[in-house]
Amino acid sequence: MITSPARPRKLRSLLNVTVALAAVAAVLGAAPRAAAAEPPPAAHRAAAVRPFAGEPPRALYGSENRTMPTRRRVVALTFNAAWNTEGIPSVLGTLRRRGAPATFFLTGDFAVRHPGAARGLAEAGHGIGNHSYSHPYFARLRPAQRAAEVLAADTALRTAAGTEPLPFFRFPYGETTPRQIAEVNALGFADIEFTTDTNGYLGREGGMTVREAVRRAVAALRPGAVIQMHVGTAAGQGAVLDALALPRIIDAVRARGYEITDLRSLLRGAR
Repeated sequence: MITSPARPRKLRSLLNVTVALAAVAAVLGAAPRAAAAEPPPAAHRAAAVRPFAGEPPRALYGSENRTMPTRRRVVALTFNAAWNTEGIPSVLGTLRRRGAPATFFLTGDFAVRHPGAARGLAEAGHGIGNHSYSHPYFARLRPAQRAAEVLAADTALRTAAGTEPLPFFRFPYGETTPRQIAEVNALGFADIEFTTDTNGYLGREGGMTVREAVRRAVAALRPGAVIQMHVGTAAGQGAVLDALALPRIIDAVRARGYEITDLRSLLRGAR
C-alpha cells in the first residue's frame, strides 16, 4: 500500500462537514424520484469514512481525467461493476494468466450484494475504485445527496473488499460537470473516467460483438489511454462480451508496443 502524510487538516474538516450533510440528507430521505435509484441502506448512510491513508492525488483534481498524464506508451484496463458477477471469474483468470493489472470501479450496492466478489477482486491484487452507491444520474441529485452516494459507497467498499479503496471516483454514465468534479475532489477523490468504452456491456442483444469490442479498444490506443469495460450485463442475460474480448484486447495492446499499467501508478506521480 502506498502511504504518505495524512491529508491537510482543512480537507479533513471539509470531509467531516460533508459527511454530516450527507447523513442528514439520507436520513431525511431524499433522493428525488427522477433518479430512479434506491438510497443507500441505513447501515451505510451515516457511517464514519476514514480518509485515504496516502496523499490525495491533487494533480488530478479539476479534471475528468480521460487519459493518464503521460507520454509513455501505457494503457490502463478498468472495469465497472454495478449489475452482476457473471464475467468476474473469466476476467480474473485472463488477467492472472497474462500478468495484467486492472482497476475495478464498484458501486456500493454491488459490494453489498456481492461481498465475496468484491473481496476476491481485492485479494487478486487489483485496485478498487468508487462508482457511487446506487448508480444514479448525479445531475438529478442535490450536492448533499451526491456526497452521500460517494461516501456511502466508500464505506460499503471498505466493508466488503476488506481493503482501502483507491481515492478514485468514476461518475455513473460518465456524466461529469466541473461542479460535480469539484465536489468529489473536495471529498478526497480524483475523477477517473475513460478514453473509450468497448460497449461490450450492450451484449449481442444490443448489436455488439467481441470483435467490435476489441476494435473499439484498439482504435483508442494512445499514450495514457484508459479503457473501460464491464464485468456483467445490465439485463444479466447472454455472454459477457468484455470477458470474452479481454484476452484479445490485451494481446492486441501489447502487439502494438503498449504496456498495460496499473492506475495506482498515478498515486506515485500525482502530487
